[in-house]
Amino acid sequence: MKRFIQKKYILTFLASAFLFAGVSFKEDFFEIAKQIEIFTTLFKTVNMNYVDETNPAELMDKSIKSMLADLDPYTVYFNEQDVAKFKINNTGEYTGIGAMINRKEGKLIVREAYKNYPADKAGLKAGDEIIQIGDVNLIDFKEDASQLLKGSKNAKIDIKYKRQGELKSTQLILDEVELNAVPYFGKIDDKTGYIVLSQFNAKASTETKQALEKLKEQGATQIILDLRGNPGGLLGEAVNICNLFVPNNETIVTTKSHIAKHNNTYKTSRNPIDTEIPLAIIVDGKSASASEIVAGALQDLDRAVIIGSRSFGKGLVQRPLDLSYGTQLKVTISRYYTPSGRCIQALDYSKKDANGKAIRTESKNYNAFKTRKGRTVYDGGGIQPDIELEETKTTSIIEALEKNDAIFNYATAYYYKNPSLGDKIPVLGDAEFAAFKNFLKTQNFSFDTKTELALKETMQQAKKEKIDATIKVQYDNLLASLQKAEELEMDKNKTEILNLLRDEIIKRFQYKEGLYLFYTKNNSEIKKASQLLSNTTEYNQILKK
Repeated sequence: MKRFIQKKYILTFLASAFLFAGVSFKEDFFEIAKQIEIFTTLFKTVNMNYVDETNPAELMDKSIKSMLADLDPYTVYFNEQDVAKFKINNTGEYTGIGAMINRKEGKLIVREAYKNYPADKAGLKAGDEIIQIGDVNLIDFKEDASQLLKGSKNAKIDIKYKRQGELKSTQLILDEVELNAVPYFGKIDDKTGYIVLSQFNAKASTETKQALEKLKEQGATQIILDLRGNPGGLLGEAVNICNLFVPNNETIVTTKSHIAKHNNTYKTSRNPIDTEIPLAIIVDGKSASASEIVAGALQDLDRAVIIGSRSFGKGLVQRPLDLSYGTQLKVTISRYYTPSGRCIQALDYSKKDANGKAIRTESKNYNAFKTRKGRTVYDGGGIQPDIELEETKTTSIIEALEKNDAIFNYATAYYYKNPSLGDKIPVLGDAEFAAFKNFLKTQNFSFDTKTELALKETMQQAKKEKIDATIKVQYDNLLASLQKAEELEMDKNKTEILNLLRDEIIKRFQYKEGLYLFYTKNNSEIKKASQLLSNTTEYNQILKK
């Protein structure tokens, strides 16, 4: 039986290796065949001779993923469970509990319960820690716990969870969950329509088209398309969304690769909805991939004014390739280029620094390109907005607070201290900011900035070399100085931190729909986009009409 399992996973690896090799396999048959033979011999030898019982499936899974990790973070191997998740992300439909959950430090935490879906109906809230699903205690469960929350429609799942230290239980009744690509649209004033596009799944262009048409019916004569935080998705949907605003047969994006069959030009193929309506697109550092195609193409075609901060810079194209036994390889096959010829990709994974990190192009090495009407735009990774806004840029302190869940955890505590807030907007000022900083101290919060982590790693190494006692005083002084500097940086970013806290708190009481509604009247980026669209002279001057 063991040898059968070995053979199965050797074949899986061979299939992935042959697919991944592509043209290169033909060019260097002997070297690839040699390396495959070495690997399979090693894999068999280890499994037959290792002192303890091995798990061939787990070994193969880790070996494939480690091999691919050296290329770029987007070329990944999907086992059977991973494939199911990938399909959900692309279609936006699945049967489940209707909540965003993640596992961090061994804990399964509810990040967001979607309104009127099973988790919400069962009373789950953001911040709840799920500790048992059915008969499975998650403390000792090392596999993907989210799979235990899936099943057929109307299936019932009993769970136990902790909320603010109190043990609770409830029953989830699974239902079909539909994730909208456009979670919100509406008018922010008499003439300005606002559309939030949160992902590029298979329904993205259809939902955007419907939102655009309804807003025009309601009298909107100018449009804001909000792509902030949109990580991208399907390339075809990006082309179709551009097609809503530009004519048929317009080049939107090209892909280039050293493999000829992956060199493609993607053009619009339908009649547009409106090629004249003034359009502003908001992006930030989390707008990536397909979001950057839309923003970059419409900027290059002088069809929209881009507002915000430079986008993420994810310009590598992936394609899923089916392997054996229900597994899949998502492999990078080419790079994206906007109509002017700009490469969207920011990091060069073929070139690494001394720490093994991919190298980013320096601004002094950016190349200039021309839009259709002669405006100068630059590459360097991501899309540089026509109007840059400081409030959309993220500092290292803000990144640390979000990465380590300081904002999220404080909002959870605030929610239970203020249960009657309802649909009121929380007013956060100096007192709340002081309370937040005190909360971080009581939670022994660590910013884990790169500088702080490097300093702590130095001390750990000093302990191994038994010289820590010699440098402890200097270390403590330097760490205290660093923490003081971090606190000063927090004070500098007070307004942004309070805004993030307010936004997270609004979501707890009013769901994400309530936050979008609040944005339409209060968000500074949306206000500036609306003001620009209303100033025809300034708008046309930027686009040089």
